[in-house]
Amino acid sequence: MALDDDIRVLSGVGLFAGFTQEQLRLMAFGAESMTLGAGRNIYVEGGLADCAFIVASGNIVLFTEQEGARHVLEQMGPGAILGEMALITESRRLTSAAAETDVRLIRLSRSTFHRILEEFPDTAVHLHQRIAANLHSMLARMERVASRLIR
Repeated sequence: MALDDDIRVLSGVGLFAGFTQEQLRLMAFGAESMTLGAGRNIYVEGGLADCAFIVASGNIVLFTEQEGARHVLEQMGPGAILGEMALITESRRLTSAAAETDVRLIRLSRSTFHRILEEFPDTAVHLHQRIAANLHSMLARMERVASRLIR
């Protein structure tokens, strides 16, 4: 696929909202486009997370395995981002991911993402604020759920 196609895909990812065309172009240029056939693993639970994957086409499934049985947690399609926290910090994969259909993915490394943020500190501040707001929202949802469970 052409660089312009990858830029279009990246521009539709919520995490990158507010990024300029130049920033998206730099990300796309530094990213790796990959195609996997249905059934192929993308990553495994517990593995080191050094990158994020953006689904350009096709569908993937997130799952865990317990006692040899696969438990599907979520199905994701074009525009979804997998492992976005890996762009920010070192971590391990919380789930496994596999191609449910033939997929095209954009692999974005942490180092490439950090270079963009270093070059554009205003974008880094904006991204930090967005991530903080998302975390606060998630914590509020968790507190609401916890209050219903602890009665």
